[in-house]
Amino acid sequence: MNIFGIISEYNPFHMGHKHHIDQSRALLGEDSGVICVMSGNFVQRGEPAAFTKNARAECAVRGGADLVLELPLPWAISSAEGFARGAVGILASCGVVSHISFGSESGNVEVLDDIAKLLLTPELDAIIKDTLSSGISYAAARQIAAEKLAGRPLPEMKSPNNILGIEYIKALYDQRSAIKPITVSRIGAGHDQSGGGDYPSASELRKRLGRGESVLANMPAECAGVLEREMHHGRGPVMGGALDIAIISRLRMLPQEVYEALPDGGEGLGLRLFRAAKTEVSVDAVIAAAATKRYALSRLRRMIMCAALGIGTGAGEGIPPYIRVLAANEKGCAILKKMKERASLPIITKPAEINSLDAEAKAYFALESAATDLFALGFSAREERKGDRDYRMSPIIIK
Repeated sequence: MNIFGIISEYNPFHMGHKHHIDQSRALLGEDSGVICVMSGNFVQRGEPAAFTKNARAECAVRGGADLVLELPLPWAISSAEGFARGAVGILASCGVVSHISFGSESGNVEVLDDIAKLLLTPELDAIIKDTLSSGISYAAARQIAAEKLAGRPLPEMKSPNNILGIEYIKALYDQRSAIKPITVSRIGAGHDQSGGGDYPSASELRKRLGRGESVLANMPAECAGVLEREMHHGRGPVMGGALDIAIISRLRMLPQEVYEALPDGGEGLGLRLFRAAKTEVSVDAVIAAAATKRYALSRLRRMIMCAALGIGTGAGEGIPPYIRVLAANEKGCAILKKMKERASLPIITKPAEINSLDAEAKAYFALESAATDLFALGFSAREERKGDRDYRMSPIIIK
């Protein structure tokens, strides 16, 4: 039996995600096991997820996954490279994964593999450095450098899912993993695009949630029931400025040196955020005040969340120090049993097992717990905002 991994946010889980799982199984065998590595309560763009990691993990299992593992916070809100490195590291550490499957605009894994190899060539960094001197963004400089080495345009590098797929393949090479990549062509609306018919993007669904519209018709019925329950209990959606007061209050109490020590805080960007946080009244306003043409807004959002959550330079280097289980079905529990025999990282299935972690891993878990407690302040139901949630949470088992 093949066991393939999927790296995800499922924010929220929708019909396109189910299609990806189903098509991956069609390629690798209907009896294949599916392990998802999923962001926790904060996602790669530096924003809170719309619903808790518990609910989203449950949706994933009800939508076709067998086992859902958490991508710890510093990797979940890192750049595409750090995000991929952490998630691939977890999949490789499981000891049971044969393939990684990702959605892409290209649909051609060989083309993406060639680009990944190109981006790993030693000559690339020197060209990027020279190109950055003109004042353009890092992404634009890397595009120019890669096309110069390739001797042709590389439009595949401009599509968001292709970009992540390339980073996953790069991480496989970097970690010398035997896991094989496969890709499924993305259907419906593109990332951050509206429309899509029966397959709107997750960002489109979040926009609808923000407008108070229902999105349940665009989700598998089993998943719709989960989100309906969460909304009934006031545990989501956590949208827009729900956490602004909590985040701004944290930002204003931090000294300048914390901003300058943030991931990507060099070149005066940390100082710009420090000054903006002292005067502005919302996260969006801080970003607008600190923004320049050279830096992507998502980078600024990630920096703000790193400041608010206590993540400094170096926190997301390497791979995560543990594997934490969020949800599983019967097959997932069988896979987990194999993992406990083969995994190269400690596996956490219940809070008491945190005590067996080393000091570094405990520190990462404490960071995750603090982020979860901040996230809970965005719930509409006051009684659901209690702290220490991660230390009381066990995996959701669906039979």
